[in-house]
Amino acid sequence: MADLKDYETKMSLILKSEIKRAGLTYATLTDKLNEMGIDEKEANVRNKIGRGKFSAAFMAECLDAIGVKELRL
Repeated sequence: MADLKDYETKMSLILKSEIKRAGLTYATLTDKLNEMGIDEKEANVRNKIGRGKFSAAFMAECLDAIGVKELRL
């Protein structure tokens, strides 16, 4: 049975993959989030994604900023 850490790691890897697939860096993702009115610092974005400690809302915001319309798990 998977524990919480397993799910955090999985979501982190999925988000990292989508960022890479879009050809973005954490800096450009942060810029896009800021343009959407979401006040984030690059270091905070990098840390959240690296640790896998983020909300579903943050993941949805990132995917929206990246332009992801469909996600397969």
